[in-house]
Amino acid sequence: MAGIYENNKEEFVTSLAALCLYDGEAEISSANITALLEGSNNEVAPYWAGLFASMLKNGRAEELVFSLGCSGPAAGAAGAAAAGGDAPAAVEEKKAEVEEVDALDGGMDMFGGGGGGGDY
Repeated sequence: MAGIYENNKEEFVTSLAALCLYDGEAEISSANITALLEGSNNEVAPYWAGLFASMLKNGRAEELVFSLGCSGPAAGAAGAAAAGGDAPAAVEEKKAEVEEVDALDGGMDMFGGGGGGGDY
């Protein structure tokens, strides 16, 4: 873990600073990220704060926080769109209906009998 942290420390602390600003409902700006990094005694290259601020402006931080990740086809479509190609239309997936079962409804009791009642 230490090797990963040391190799990407600047990116790591800058992303945490941006997430702290988002969580504190403060504006995610280059100045605020820089101030937060200086307040936490972290030194990073000057371009990191501006890079994260521009990447997370206009509600994109919320979009990033609440995204669940990409599946295979969506990642390919996003790559094609970013490259300027024609991306295929997104396919809407239907959620499978899950039937809820009440644990106390019928069935066997823990002693193997069928249903309720019994000797007790």
